[in-house]
Formats: sequence, C-alpha cells, structure tokens
Amino acid sequence: MTLIPDVSSRPRGEVSRAELVRWLNDFLNLDTFTKADRSLNGLQIEGSEVIRRVAASVDTSAKTLEHAADSGADLLLVHHGLFWGQPLAVTGPHRRRLRSALMADLNLYAAHLPLDAHPEIGNNAMIARALSLENTVPFGQFAGHTLGLAGELPFEQSLQDFADRVQKLTGEICLVHGGGTPTVRRLGIVSGSGADRVAEAAAMGLDTLLTGEPEHKHFHDAFEYGVNVVYAGHYETEVFGVRALAARIEEEFGLPWQFLHHPTGL
Repeated sequence: MTLIPDVSSRPRGEVSRAELVRWLNDFLNLDTFTKADRSLNGLQIEGSEVIRRVAASVDTSAKTLEHAADSGADLLLVHHGLFWGQPLAVTGPHRRRLRSALMADLNLYAAHLPLDAHPEIGNNAMIARALSLENTVPFGQFAGHTLGLAGELPFEQSLQDFADRVQKLTGEICLVHGGGTPTVRRLGIVSGSGADRVAEAAAMGLDTLLTGEPEHKHFHDAFEYGVNVVYAGHYETEVFGVRALAARIEEEFGLPWQFLHHPTGL
C-alpha cells in the first residue's frame, strides 16, 4: 500500500525531498520519456532531505552548482543535467561538479524533454504564450514525441518585426534565414535544437520556424523548402521552462526560488 503524505501537517515553505521529487516526477510525466530521452531525467544527485529554497538554471556546470550552493539553495532545478546515457569517470571537471554539489548537500534535479514538451510550463508552451500564439497544435516530432507547438500569430507582421519581437523576449540577437515569405503569420516553435524541423514546418504550411541554434547541415533547408527560420539561441529559448517550473513549485509548496543566469551565447 502506498502511503500518501499528510500535506496538511507540512509547514508552508518547506518540503521533504522525497515528496517534492514525487510531485515533480508526476507533474512532468517523466515516465513517458524514458526511452526517448538520453538525459537521466529526475533526481540526479541526492542532497539534503528537507528543501526550503530552490535554484533554477538551464545548464549544469561547476559555476552553476557553486552559484546554487552560495545562494543557499537546497535543490538546483536544471534543463540540462550531468548524465546523458553513458557512464562518466569521476575525474576532472565532472569530479569538480559532483564535489560542489555533494559538499553543499545540494539536490540536483534535471528535466530535459519533459520540460520542452510540458503543455503548461514547458519551454515551447511558455514561448507560445508570450507571443500570443493562437489555434495551437502539436509540432516538432522527436523520437515518437511532439515537443513543440504551431499556431497563428494574432496579426501578420514583417519578418524583421517578428525577429525584433523575439529579440526583446529573449534578449538574444536573432539569426534570421529568410527562406520564405517576407511576412510571418503561421509559426512553429521548437526550443533548443530544432533546425531539422524545417521540412515538417513546410508540410504543415507554416511560413516561419522559431528555434534555438542553427546547424550547418540544415542551412539550405530554409531556402529550398521556402520557410523562414529565426534562431534565437539554444540557451535563451530554454530559460522559460525552468523558471516557470520553479514558480509552480513556489505556488505548490511555498518555496522561494532564484534563477541563476549563466548565458552561453549559443
């Protein structure tokens, strides 16, 4: 028999690690992505048993872990964790990262594809909401899952105006490949690495794809399929999910949180 924790007796502003991890696993539907995702989603490093403060960041690096420890966080929530489907020797930079977390008794929780695809607080859902995208449908196929969204902007705008709007949203200067029409109305969004979704965008009749980072092997796709591609940065298109998830944790458990901004420029 599974024991359900008595949340009524839990002080607002703190939660056990076990309860928070269970809630995160369920909320993010982690089990759905077990076969599709190379990332070890979930609790990657076990730290303190009671969590009172959360830090959120896109990437896990020695600097990020040290920043989280210095901030007094008990849990660091990240999009890109430390483990990606292969064993790593505890040497060099990897040892330094692990040591920083263990010395600080810091929990590390990673959510990769589940955080891209989440319909409420996912990267793509948050970007679509910020751009007021309407009539949204699933878009961006990957390993049997749909990670992104497609829809219509409230009004047609020039490609340059749209890129400027995205730049204001992310703070990153956009790279624009104008392979399609000079205006934007029907948009597909795939955060991070979505340069290979141009053909899918064309098949859906989209005029523009918004994604993170470019890949040289897909450069010609935009022009040959007749689709505009706006690259807004891998990092900058993936700050949305961890921030929204941390805010959702605060709503649920009353835990204060801080976003640790370590941009890569990529």
